Amino acid sequence: MSFASRDAGRADAYCREWRGVRAFPGYDAAIAAADVDAVLVAVPPRFHRGLVLQALESGKHVIVEKPAFPAMADFLAARDARDRAGKVVLVAENDHYKPLVGTLRGLIADGVVGDIVFVRITTIAHRLKTADDWRNDEAMAGGDAFFEEGIHWLHIAGSLGPRIVRAWGARPTVTRDGPDRRAKSMLVSFAYESGAAGAILYSREVPVFFRGLSLSAIYGQRGVITFESNGGLVVARGRGGPRVRVPGFRDIRGYEAMHRDFVASVREGRAPEMSLERAIEDQALMDQIYASLAPAPDGAGAPRP
Repeated sequence: MSFASRDAGRADAYCREWRGVRAFPGYDAAIAAADVDAVLVAVPPRFHRGLVLQALESGKHVIVEKPAFPAMADFLAARDARDRAGKVVLVAENDHYKPLVGTLRGLIADGVVGDIVFVRITTIAHRLKTADDWRNDEAMAGGDAFFEEGIHWLHIAGSLGPRIVRAWGARPTVTRDGPDRRAKSMLVSFAYESGAAGAILYSREVPVFFRGLSLSAIYGQRGVITFESNGGLVVARGRGGPRVRVPGFRDIRGYEAMHRDFVASVREGRAPEMSLERAIEDQALMDQIYASLAPAPDGAGAPRP
C-alpha cells in the first residue's frame, strides 16, 4: 500500500506509520504511477468526482469513500467512466458489510418475525465536530450531518430485504451556534415496496446515556427483532422462540469484509456488492428526502442538503 497527499510530509508520515511501500507528494503522481493498480479516494466529497474520473481514465480500479458524491449527476458520470474503462468501482459503504446487517438479513430471510410491518432505526448521540473540521463546510462535505453520515443508516434500512421506494424528511429547526455549525438532526420516514413502513431518528447534538448507545427494532407480523444500533447485540422474539445473537466484534465496522469484496471483484471481474448502482439507489432516496424539506410555495425555494 502506498500513500498520497497534497502535503508530502503527511504522505511520508502515513507511509512510515502504516509501513507503506511509497509516499507520493500529490494525487496526480499516485494516479499516474504505472505500478498502482487501484486507488482509494478518501478526501472530502467535494473532490471525489475529479479524482475518481481521473483514476478511471488512468486505468485504475477505485474505492471511493461514502458519501461518494454530492449529486446524482456525479454518480452517473462515474458510472459512464467506469463502463468505458472496464474497471471496478466500489463505494465504501462499510455498513453494508457489518456483521450486524448480515445477522438482521438472515433473521428476516428465515421468517423469524414474518412479514415486516415497521422498522425503526435510532442513532442519537452528542458528537459535535470541532470548528476546524472540514465537515463544518457543507460545500466541502456535500451536505449537512445526515447527508455526510446518516446515509449509512439509510443504507442499512434499505438492505434488510424489501426495497425502499419512497422517503421523506423532517429537519428540526435548532440553532447552529457553536463550533459545529451544521444541521445535525433529521427524522426520515420511508416506505418499502412490500408495504412496510419505517423511520430513522438521527441526531448528533442530543445527549443520551452511555455515549450514544441506541436501540432499534424491526416489527413483524410474528414477532420483533430488537438490536443495539451499532451492532453489539440482537434479540429476536418470534417464530421458534427467543433468539439472542452477538454479531461479533471482529470487523464490527465491516471494513475487512468490504476490502475483501473489492479484491475479489477485481480478480473475478465482477461487480462488488456495494457497486455504483447500489449507491445510486441510496442517492435517489437522499434526493427525495431533501426535496421533501422544501418550504411552502411562497418560500425561497428548497434548501440544499
